Amino acid sequence: MDQLKQRLETHLTQIVRERDPDLASGGHFYVQEYIRQQLGQWGRVDVDSFEHRRKTHQNLILNLPGARPKPEAPILVGAHFDAVPGSPGADDNATGVAVLLELARSLAQQPGRYPVRLVAFDLEEWDRAGSRHYAAKLRQQDQTLRLVVSLEMLGYCDRTPGSQHYPPPLQCFYPDRGDFIGLIGNWLALPELAFLCGRLRQNGAASEWLIAGQKGHILPATRRSDHASFWDQGYRALMVTDTADLRNPHYHRPSDRLETLDLDFLTAVCRGLIAGIRTL
Repeated sequence: MDQLKQRLETHLTQIVRERDPDLASGGHFYVQEYIRQQLGQWGRVDVDSFEHRRKTHQNLILNLPGARPKPEAPILVGAHFDAVPGSPGADDNATGVAVLLELARSLAQQPGRYPVRLVAFDLEEWDRAGSRHYAAKLRQQDQTLRLVVSLEMLGYCDRTPGSQHYPPPLQCFYPDRGDFIGLIGNWLALPELAFLCGRLRQNGAASEWLIAGQKGHILPATRRSDHASFWDQGYRALMVTDTADLRNPHYHRPSDRLETLDLDFLTAVCRGLIAGIRTL
C-alpha cells in the first residue's frame, strides 16, 4: 500500500469517532491529544485558548520554518477537529485533520519556500468559534499572513453522473460528477487558487476553483468553514473541500464513517496539497 495512504488511514482510525465537546467530551479530548502528540513530533505545539459558553477551548498550533533565509509571513493551514453531535465525522472533518498532520510531517522534513503555520481549530461546528477568535486576535495584533488555507472535508468522491449539486447558477459551469476537489477563495487569493489547482491536477486529483466575491455573502454556502473567519478580517484565504452535502449524503449524520471515504482520492488530494504548499 502507498505509504502516504497508509498513514492517512492510520490517522483516520484514531480521529473518526464522536467528538462533540459537550455530548462526546471523551472523544473530543482523545482527538485533541492525538493531534497534539502528532504535531509535537515536529516542534513545539502552542496553544491558543478561548472561552465559549463558559468553557475554555484550545486551538493547537505548530509553526514550521521556510527554506528562505529572511523572515517571511507564514502560510496558515487549518482544519477543524470537532464534529456535530451524533456523527463520527469521518469526512467532516477527520479527513482535513489527517491531511494537516501529513503536511506537518512532510514540511518538517522538507521545508517549503515560506514558513507554514498549521492550526487545528476547535468549534468550527459552533459558528466557527475557534477560528473567529484566532483570526480576530491576529488582526488585532496586526499580524501578516501570506495565505490562509482551510481544509474542510477532503475524502468523499462519487463518480456517478448527476452526483454533484450546486447552488444556482453554478451547475451551468462545473462538472455534474462529484469526483473533483474544490477550491474556493476571495479575490485576493486568485493567483494561489490557480496555482494550487494546477498542483492538485498534476498529482492525480481533479480540481475546480471558484472566486467568492463579497466575502462569500453572494453564495452563503461558500462561507461554511474556517476560511470565512479570515475573509471577514481581510486576509487572503481559500477553502479546499469536496463540497460537503452538495455531494456527500452522509454529511452531519451517524453514517459519516471511514468506510464511506475514497482513500485513493484523499491521498491524491493530500499529495497535491503538499506539493502546492511547499512551492507556493
